[in-house]
Amino acid sequence: MPSDALPPSDRPQAPKSGQQKGARTSVLPKSAKRQRVTLDQMHARLLGVGMGFLVIYGAVALKATFATVLMPMAPEKRQIASQVPEIPKSDPHGAISGDFVLPSVKRATITDRNGQALAISLPVAQVYANPMELIDPEDAAKKLRQVLPQLDEAETVRRLSLKKQFVYIARDISPVQEIAINNLGIPGIYFEPGERRHYPLGRTAAQVMGGVDIDDHGVAGVERYFDQRLNSDRTPLRLSLDVRIQAVVRDELQAAQDNFSAIGACAIVMDVRTGEVIAMVSLPDFDANDFGHAPNDARFNRAVTGMYEPGSTYKLQTAAMALQLGVAHIWDKFSTIPIHVGRFKISDIRTDHFAPWLSLTAVMAYSSNPAAAHIALDVGAQRQQEWLRNMGFFDRVPIQLPEAGRPIVPSVRNWGISTVMTVGFGHGMAEPPLSIVRGTAATVNGGILVTPTLLSQAQDLNDTQPADPMLRPAAYKPTETQPDKLPDPVGPRLISEENSAILRRILRLDVTQGSGKNAESPGYFVGGKTGTAEKIGPHGGYLKHVNITAFTGVFPMNAPRYAVYVMLDAPHATAATHGWTTAGWIAAPTFSKIVSRIGPMLGMFPDTANAAAIDAALAISMDPAVPHGYRPLGPGNDPGDPRNAKTPPHAPLKRN
Repeated sequence: MPSDALPPSDRPQAPKSGQQKGARTSVLPKSAKRQRVTLDQMHARLLGVGMGFLVIYGAVALKATFATVLMPMAPEKRQIASQVPEIPKSDPHGAISGDFVLPSVKRATITDRNGQALAISLPVAQVYANPMELIDPEDAAKKLRQVLPQLDEAETVRRLSLKKQFVYIARDISPVQEIAINNLGIPGIYFEPGERRHYPLGRTAAQVMGGVDIDDHGVAGVERYFDQRLNSDRTPLRLSLDVRIQAVVRDELQAAQDNFSAIGACAIVMDVRTGEVIAMVSLPDFDANDFGHAPNDARFNRAVTGMYEPGSTYKLQTAAMALQLGVAHIWDKFSTIPIHVGRFKISDIRTDHFAPWLSLTAVMAYSSNPAAAHIALDVGAQRQQEWLRNMGFFDRVPIQLPEAGRPIVPSVRNWGISTVMTVGFGHGMAEPPLSIVRGTAATVNGGILVTPTLLSQAQDLNDTQPADPMLRPAAYKPTETQPDKLPDPVGPRLISEENSAILRRILRLDVTQGSGKNAESPGYFVGGKTGTAEKIGPHGGYLKHVNITAFTGVFPMNAPRYAVYVMLDAPHATAATHGWTTAGWIAAPTFSKIVSRIGPMLGMFPDTANAAAIDAALAISMDPAVPHGYRPLGPGNDPGDPRNAKTPPHAPLKRN
């Protein structure tokens, strides 16, 4: 290219003056210099970026070295069987039961009053798979069956071969099985944490405990009543039950049911001062771990859901209201002659063992139906209703069980003279057994109507000893009326302390000389009342020779602490009962056996050394003397006699 064709800046220049012609020069174009500078800058930048990456990767490598080699971090719980709990410490005496919670479960434990676990949630896992991630379904199923022997291998292969991303393999597996499956290293196998309710003592208090559904929500018993509390507060829920007492009561009740071929039975032990239910047994029962498959008859809690005519146990209320209202005294006498009301007759099973007229104390001891009817008539319909309503016999018994039923009582409009009489001796209405126990407690604890409860009244739930002064000897000195400081009953006062003391003596009389002799338990000074009622058939009407036999009692009568109730449904006579199916022959002996066995467990030992003195202090006459200036009720002076046309049944007593 000719030089004149180049741009002026690129044309060759003539050597300046002073330069020798022909000498070599090194002159770069300006554009080349700029390119050189740009390349140098790029190299510097690349070097900086490279050094930056080197620092970052060095830091990561250093961190990885520390995390995996020098100072490895512990794996997260979700990576290694998150459901595996910490191994709890051995606690045979329940010393740490108040603080015992499993770290990976939500529903709180339920314990008895001494810390024995009644219901506990165990950590489990659900095994599921993503078939789309599996390499060999047949190999996976074969390996899984090594850990889960009950697994259907063929069905598992089929499920793992589905074109799905989620299929269940097994539910509620143990933490040990979960770890074993995890160690198999099968890709596509996952675990879902869960928990399963377990009842370690099986049948113990099964109806009281109830059960939970698949989502761990309570469906019956205390599990249902306290459902929100159990799922929101992991602190163990301490019940008033004592599993030792519960076991003894069930043992004796089952023996009685088998011996007398009864179709059902129930028994209750309750503290008459605090209302705490120490034991509640209903037979037949079931294993609480198999709640879903238990028959209806076994799930039926006869203690609070069953409605039974109370029979003569109700005469205690008739006597109590007559004394408290001042319409009768212990020396007043009432007719035992049968009463005819229309086509019905009120009479006693046997009348050859007592006189035509009995004092109030003898009426209770011999359990006369006509005499109790006369006492009820003297009280009158309105006051009888008010008394029973105040005692809680018209409402559901207040207890922490959703199954507590409503009693069957006559309507107020139909509460005529026949209703007054029949209710007076425990017929014509139906009550749950716990209501009878509650009413019995009020007659002996000084007259206070306590509220039954299934919650322990211990002040400090973390204390290993109950705050209740339960453990005390029964060896009382005859001169002491209150050997130990007992908790004061809380509730409305319905009976005066004076009348309560009279009722205690009357109940003791029923055991020493009356229909409840077979309930005697030497050294425990028990008192109580028998109750026999004909059972109502499925189509209405009474079933002849089919009875409900019950005994309600308290011990010890010189310092009442525990009420015990025993009931057998439709028992059969044996040679030992001489053909009788009444409470005195069937329920009373069972009561005696229970008291003799549970007394020492409650720290109460029989006092035989002072028995004579204590019984003398509790004694009351079958025929009390009439104080001077009183005209007792009796022949010719019975305002409640329905055969006396001139005197209305509700007329007040006329006394001198």
